[in-house]
Amino acid sequence: MPLIPEEPQIHESAQGPRVTPATGRTAPTPRPVPGPRSAATPRPGRPGPGPARPAPPAQRPHPTSGQSKATRPENRSAPQIQLIPASAAGALDAADEAVDLLLDSGRAPGDILVLTTGEQHPWAMHELSFGDAAYWAQHEAGDDVFFAGTAASGRLKPRPVVVVAVNGGGDTVADTLSGARERAGALLIVCGDPQTINAVLAAGV
Repeated sequence: MPLIPEEPQIHESAQGPRVTPATGRTAPTPRPVPGPRSAATPRPGRPGPGPARPAPPAQRPHPTSGQSKATRPENRSAPQIQLIPASAAGALDAADEAVDLLLDSGRAPGDILVLTTGEQHPWAMHELSFGDAAYWAQHEAGDDVFFAGTAASGRLKPRPVVVVAVNGGGDTVADTLSGARERAGALLIVCGDPQTINAVLAAGV
């Protein structure tokens, strides 16, 4: 059955984040060029200017971010799937908004994995600028939101929530959504064109 497009107003409850229906989205805003991340420029969102990144990577301050995955058990055998309608050009902005709402509703940063089907998210490119080893060390630490592209999907570990920005990629969309569903422990949020996404899901992804 095709998914019904939903507005990214996500609220935590006993059943996980929810999204309420909506009629559309506003136009995306231009993304600034990434700059070094520090405690003054926490995730999620676009990297901004600041001093050189400290080690270990800083986390977005949040009252409930100290909760570990061990204290947030997931009891679903398959993830809940939610669709946030967005154009290919606006998918990254929709994904960022979804991550913001998840964190505000109580999700720990380390619970969230963000994937892109086309152009890399600015945070992924920013973190990769520090070197491949540092990038994957951050993934292994699992204490912050992690951003990755389709090419890296084979090395990614499962997380409770996976957010996918369908921002291009063509033939890679089906593979990305399939891998995202396997890695999402509780919730899979897909941001993109509803017709394209439902067609891929209907094909058995």
